[in-house]
Amino acid sequence: MKFKSRKDFLFSAVLLGVPIFIIALITLSIIKGEMTRDEYWVLPLVLVIVGFMLWFYYGTNYELNKDGFIYRCGPINGKINPNRIKEIVKGKTLWMGFRPATARKGLIIKYDQYGEIYISPKSNEAFIEQILELNRNIKISEY
Repeated sequence: MKFKSRKDFLFSAVLLGVPIFIIALITLSIIKGEMTRDEYWVLPLVLVIVGFMLWFYYGTNYELNKDGFIYRCGPINGKINPNRIKEIVKGKTLWMGFRPATARKGLIIKYDQYGEIYISPKSNEAFIEQILELNRNIKISEY
């Protein structure tokens, strides 16, 4: 089953606002003639950065199937076997660490001895329900 990532205002403002601001600045400098032809080399670099930011924003999702838990966040992806998952913490935001997520108050998945990953599925409850079907031994904690 596939789960889209929930997107909150803070994350949307950063990942959509920054590219719009950068493109607006470059467009204005080109229109006003402040950018010389020697400085046009910046355009492909900016487009690549904006492309990556949009890829992170629109390309974040999660999948649960018999093979495991698969996460995708732009060019970053990975897989965790449900049997390796020890605990899931609901409603807490992980500010530091590995976060293929686009919202706050998601799920912190603790696996192996010290591994942690933060995700933000559209519905935390639906995700937990689905993963418990794959491994009933996962401890669920609320923040």
